[in-house]
Amino acid sequence: MPRSTLPNRACPVMLAAALAPLLASCANQPDPHAAVAEVVVTARRAERDERMMLPPPPPPPMVAAAPAMAGNRVHAEAPPRLPYPHDEGRDRFTAVAPNPFKVVREEPVSTFSLDVDTASYAFVRASLARHVLPQPAAVRTEEMINYFPYDYARPPSREAPFSSALAVFPSPFTPGRKLVRIGIRGYDLKAEARPRANLVFLIDTSGSMHEPNKLPLVRQALSLLLDRLDGRDRVAIVTYAGNAGVALEPTPASDRERIRAVLDQLEAGGSTAGAEGIRQAYALAERSFDPQGVNRVMLATDGDFNVGVTGIDELKGVIERERAKGVFLSVLGFGMGNYNDALMQALAQNGNGAAAYIDTLGEARKVLVDEATGTLFPIAKDVKVQVEFNPATVAEYRLIGYETRMLNRDDFDNDKVDAGDVGAGQTVTALYEIVPVGGPRATAPLRYRRDGAVAETSTAADREYGFVKIRYKLPNSDTSRLIATPIDRRVEVAAFDEAPRDARFATAVAAFAELLRGGRYSGRVDYDAVLRIADGARGEDPFGYRAEFASLVRAAKSAPALAQLGR
Repeated sequence: MPRSTLPNRACPVMLAAALAPLLASCANQPDPHAAVAEVVVTARRAERDERMMLPPPPPPPMVAAAPAMAGNRVHAEAPPRLPYPHDEGRDRFTAVAPNPFKVVREEPVSTFSLDVDTASYAFVRASLARHVLPQPAAVRTEEMINYFPYDYARPPSREAPFSSALAVFPSPFTPGRKLVRIGIRGYDLKAEARPRANLVFLIDTSGSMHEPNKLPLVRQALSLLLDRLDGRDRVAIVTYAGNAGVALEPTPASDRERIRAVLDQLEAGGSTAGAEGIRQAYALAERSFDPQGVNRVMLATDGDFNVGVTGIDELKGVIERERAKGVFLSVLGFGMGNYNDALMQALAQNGNGAAAYIDTLGEARKVLVDEATGTLFPIAKDVKVQVEFNPATVAEYRLIGYETRMLNRDDFDNDKVDAGDVGAGQTVTALYEIVPVGGPRATAPLRYRRDGAVAETSTAADREYGFVKIRYKLPNSDTSRLIATPIDRRVEVAAFDEAPRDARFATAVAAFAELLRGGRYSGRVDYDAVLRIADGARGEDPFGYRAEFASLVRAAKSAPALAQLGR
């Protein structure tokens, strides 16, 4: 029977008709209570059998790598009415104002923690697939940019795990300004050289996960990851709803059938004791701790903690203490309508792990299969960037994105201050927009200025826009190392079209994010300009990520800010 003709629960009229013979026979039974019990059991079996005959619910609509288009619009079918409870409009994000322009003579140093999270891009895509713009707070520019791999030079060795790629080129936002691209690539571990993995899958099985793009997608995603692990690795499973418990003790990852059998049996229901689940997952990870391997809890949830400890600050304290013991936390977010991004970002940032948002099986494959080594195996921790701008050549600057990753100037040299991790083979990109001395200022000059002398008076100071320093620790070290590189005119080009292709594409993504956030600093760039830049810088695109990006820009041009009621 087609799904559309079946009610969500057994129709009372149909059920009564089906049970009429049984009810009629109750009077002739020697034990009428047993007869009534038989009726109830039979009804429940009938309802269960009817549910089992239904086809599985369809997956949520998604924007494909090459969607059907008419003109400049992506056609995404309206999501069907859901046969299960579904929250709408309760997604929680932390709103942060975009970084403003800073005056170099007043504040010449910019310091931030590197971020390789990609959750924001996938959430933006999921929103546009529903033909609605994401809320501005959901758009984190650096996560949009870093969703894409970039072709930076490979670093020489595991002991020198980073290469850097600098570029300076005209800004498309405002004539007379320039962009500085800082690109970093991590050392890519070979399969035989990677450390062992001691993983605990911490899975939210509460009632809020009872949607096809939540718990069913969790099962599929983690099943994909199993194929990238082997007998050296161990997997355990902890689940939580109203209570938490161990569903699978640490098991060799090569025993895939046993692990998948446990995943397949998981069902959603009840409240959400997330803090208790976290406590038990960490206890299990510590019990099977591998001093020579990577010890990581992987939390799969929509972030709806509502039982026990639910405060972000309390949970962050727990995560920080466990991080100090060598057990890290990564977060995989699922679902929409009741998605608590604010909580999950706080947990991932304090747990030395990445935060990803899984909206489709394709995204699960990207994060947990194609980029599994980067997701699971760090090649450096506490990675910080500090840029000192030269007041002789730069009047103002602004860091594009990284608002939630900003650090104090003295945090850079303090090895006690936590920062982001970079996984094997990952690329990270940061963009600054700068105003050269004599260029169009974003802030009016002061009447009473303090003209500080330039620290270096050689001709090198006149050639440099600034100086980049990268500080990092190797995974098993508590002492940081330093890489330093000048930003000089040798990496500058005169025209935007002459800039490196990856730098131009990253600029298109940054501009798109700026528009989605409200366009405060987008200048003369609109959606059509973003498309022109992206199409001209697509290059090789083996997985179709960059083609998909163009489809998202076209979808954003016509998407409303709010979803239509009743959909």
